[in-house]
Amino acid sequence: MSLKRRSFLKGAGTIAASAFASSAFAQTVIDEILNARQRGAWNDQFDATAIEGARVASTLPIFSPETVFFVQQAIANYQNIVAQGGWPEVPATKKLKLGVIDPDVEVLRRRLMVAGDLPTAAGISPAFDSYVDAALKRFQARHGLPADGMTGRYTFAAMNVSAPIRLAQLETNLVRLQAMSGFLGDRYVMVNIPAASIEAVENGRVVLRHTAVVGKVDRQTPILNSKINEIIVNPYWNAPESIVRRDIIPLMRKDPEYLTKNNIRILGPNGDEVDPLTIDWSTEEAAKLRFRQDPGKINAMASVKINFPNEHAVYMHDTPQQSLFTDQERFHSSGCVRVQNVRDLVTWLLRDTPGWNRQTFEQTIRSGENMPVALANPVPVYFTYVSAWSTGDAVVHFRDDIYGRDGIDELQLTSSL
Repeated sequence: MSLKRRSFLKGAGTIAASAFASSAFAQTVIDEILNARQRGAWNDQFDATAIEGARVASTLPIFSPETVFFVQQAIANYQNIVAQGGWPEVPATKKLKLGVIDPDVEVLRRRLMVAGDLPTAAGISPAFDSYVDAALKRFQARHGLPADGMTGRYTFAAMNVSAPIRLAQLETNLVRLQAMSGFLGDRYVMVNIPAASIEAVENGRVVLRHTAVVGKVDRQTPILNSKINEIIVNPYWNAPESIVRRDIIPLMRKDPEYLTKNNIRILGPNGDEVDPLTIDWSTEEAAKLRFRQDPGKINAMASVKINFPNEHAVYMHDTPQQSLFTDQERFHSSGCVRVQNVRDLVTWLLRDTPGWNRQTFEQTIRSGENMPVALANPVPVYFTYVSAWSTGDAVVHFRDDIYGRDGIDELQLTSSL
């Protein structure tokens, strides 16, 4: 063995031993290199209109004069797209993903190019390469879809809405945005119903963004403006009469133990508890009574309720059904709004209320005690309906017109799938 080879092996052994001794540090260094902005990569050619899906989000609020300006720019761009014939329809017959070679990928490339998700420099070919993967993820993120880089029924449905219809959707929503582009408060909360999402805004910047669950098509979340004035920790849940009629009475007919299993008590007009066995569940007489669920983990509002005055008797709240936040279609409630990571939002809302911080809040939840807390400074809240918008970088967002308020049947994608 030559000296050079012995020296190399000795050095390699030393390096290997050192690597095992400091594997965490080495991995950190590797991760920093891989994630470095300066690192050369396949997507370096992407311009400002062709960024990865993870960068589609913005801290610019949906309600702002800047958003109005960006939507006006988007309308001009989509008018040009329409004038040039729009985009091709992608055959919705196959699952296309990274590594696939198929003639349909050529159509997919053209579709992504026209909307600005894929740079023309990527070229036309039947190969689903990393350019197409990033472009499709960007498209999916813009349409509120899981950015998994694979074509499925939701992606195809969103992709094959025609350019003229998307243009009309932008024009409809521009009016809504212009109506809300004034001063809304130094701090406010905005619930966007079609997106099933929430923005907490402070000084013109989104500081928190939450996934939401909103009302079903037949139990719609209303449009409203109000002020959040109260937080109730470990709330009682009082079932609305509509839920008693539609849900609780039918469930009691199937399972007489339903109320007991769910810690729901029936209260009469004088506040006394009523025995469920004394009620004729074959009728709807129970709808005249009050149904109240005790605080606890199975409470319909779980740990917290966010109150604000409104004629619709709706509110925001936590939920024991956390799995619903991962659904593609998050339209499950009876009109109220369920908030993912609600404790972060409540901590932000209570920031100016003396004696309340995250630690106090968590301790109160653990106590199980029902505790109403009045906000020292009520925070404006806006429930709105915006199904198309842009917050810059030529990123145009579209959502399913779940309640049919845009006036175009083709935009009610969920009901057609």
